[in-house]
Amino acid sequence: MFPIVTIPRREKDKDTQKPPQEPSLGAPILTKDSRRFVNGMSLTVAIFVWVAGLIGTIVVGETMGRDDLIPAVLLPAVLIGLYLLFAIKVVDQWEKAVILRFGRFRGLKGPGLFWIIPVVDVISHLVDQRVRATDVTAESALTRDTVPVNVDAIVFWLVWDAQKAVLEVQSYFNAIFLASQTALREAIGRHDLAEMITEREKLGLELAKILDEKTNPWGITVQSVEIRDVRIPAELEDAMSRRAQAERERQARIILATAETEIASLFAKASELYRENPTAMHLRAMNMLYEAIKEKGSMVIVPSSAVETMGLGGMLGTTALSGVTQQPPAKP
Repeated sequence: MFPIVTIPRREKDKDTQKPPQEPSLGAPILTKDSRRFVNGMSLTVAIFVWVAGLIGTIVVGETMGRDDLIPAVLLPAVLIGLYLLFAIKVVDQWEKAVILRFGRFRGLKGPGLFWIIPVVDVISHLVDQRVRATDVTAESALTRDTVPVNVDAIVFWLVWDAQKAVLEVQSYFNAIFLASQTALREAIGRHDLAEMITEREKLGLELAKILDEKTNPWGITVQSVEIRDVRIPAELEDAMSRRAQAERERQARIILATAETEIASLFAKASELYRENPTAMHLRAMNMLYEAIKEKGSMVIVPSSAVETMGLGGMLGTTALSGVTQQPPAKP
């Protein structure tokens, strides 16, 4: 008996994102891989040939009474049905079939109906040439100002040359994903946090240009890259919020102080005008006094200097004395 030794597994890096699997295409029953061998059209034709061969054997056996001819009728029907089952191929409008003959590239077929030689020819790939969207995430990447961020992006790409995409790259789907993730991390390291938040479109154009130069030799073009979200740690977000609030308060105080300075400057200019023209000062003071006492029952406190300046002391005294003289005598 040998001792059983348990080897602990190494923990995977949390920042490593597993490349998504390429989605299956085609009918709900026949997946993309199964359609390389059998499709609905070939299966229908094969069943039709087999049914015809079965009916032929029944007719030969029962009507003609020739049981020795049954294998001669049934065997060719079975072989022809098998040949048609694997020889007839159908691909969709947006696909290209890569044909290999004895392991060597023969050409591209499709879209539509075509024939191959079973066993000799093999469909290695069904390449979808529509625009695809790949979700890419860069977790805990450092910006140029050493701020950890999590960035989500969407890469829009398509295969324009199926031959290059299959022959030049082992798995072009995973290659696009890994190249996009690497380019996203490099772009994050070359930009500050403020640039990434405010200039997402510029960052997306830069990423699209880098990826297109890298993938163009593979027969793949990257049309655009969109930065979907830029997330920062909660502590840093709270600190940035407090800083923004303090900055707004500082701006408010500066605006208020500026307004006070402008008002004081206007008062200084007005005082110079009133000093050179006392009559204007009197009119202004009387207007202010009128505005203050035009409401009934209101009490106005007027500085003595203002009363003396306007010459209202004598007028107010005369008004008060006349009010006392006109009062009726008190009853005994």
